Amino acid sequence: MNEAPQWVMFRWLLWREVILAWRRKSDVLSILAFFMIIASLFPLGLKTESRLLQTIAPGVVWVSALLTSMLAAGRLFAGDHMDGTLEQMLITPQPLLLVVAGKILAQWLVMGIPLVVISALVAVQYDLPLEETRTLVASLMTGMPVLILIGAIGAGLTIGIRGGGLVVALIVLPLCIPVLVFGAGGNVSLVGAVLATTLVFAPWAAASALRVSVE
Repeated sequence: MNEAPQWVMFRWLLWREVILAWRRKSDVLSILAFFMIIASLFPLGLKTESRLLQTIAPGVVWVSALLTSMLAAGRLFAGDHMDGTLEQMLITPQPLLLVVAGKILAQWLVMGIPLVVISALVAVQYDLPLEETRTLVASLMTGMPVLILIGAIGAGLTIGIRGGGLVVALIVLPLCIPVLVFGAGGNVSLVGAVLATTLVFAPWAAASALRVSVE
């Protein structure tokens, strides 16, 4: 039985994005290194009291993840826009939503999951108990897709704009405050609710923003 063209297109886009990320390992590694540096600097700049570090750990890790996602969002469509691939994708008969969904999922696989894994290692630096570490990892696992989805909207709106990275941050940061508050507070269920809401509107909003910006 033949597969639906949309599914074939989506799988090709996802595979393409993963391969491109593998070829540009330095970009991915620099983003993950940025996260580690931010999250690791706080214990060095504060008194090494175990309870203090445990208290601030979730907030520090979540803010670091948010800033890292902003850095990654600015590059989401930039490469395809510069080499003309994005314009070619726009004129294909397949929905632009597939392009956006493929890129978002690829960024989650390439950047989101490794960041969550690294956060567990960062928690050790803060002497975070095992149960709190599990909660932190669970909140990030649920919340990172939200940051990537919202970042895609900002990236679509600012494609081709000089200094777009700063504009993305100005657009996206206010929208990320709820998931930041819930995630840093360990409210995984509320983060999941935000994710469900974001999944409904963010891909369509990003695709519409991208089409308007390019055309």
